[in-house]
Amino acid sequence: MNNTLLIEITNPKALGLLHELEELHLIKVLETRTKESKLSDKYRGVFTKEDAQSFNSHTQEMRNEWKGI
Repeated sequence: MNNTLLIEITNPKALGLLHELEELHLIKVLETRTKESKLSDKYRGVFTKEDAQSFNSHTQEMRNEWKGI
């Protein structure tokens, strides 16, 4: 069996448990760090140009409404 899973560690204790499982030769920990990307890079190409302009316009309207409160 050779399955690879990508997991996110949410508690430092979990990393210790994973290393213990590795010492028992039950799993192999492949440490990779994901680099944070900018939201503009992440969502580039997701919206059409028209949708993006509409979304931007709507966002600006909402911000202006909050300024008036």
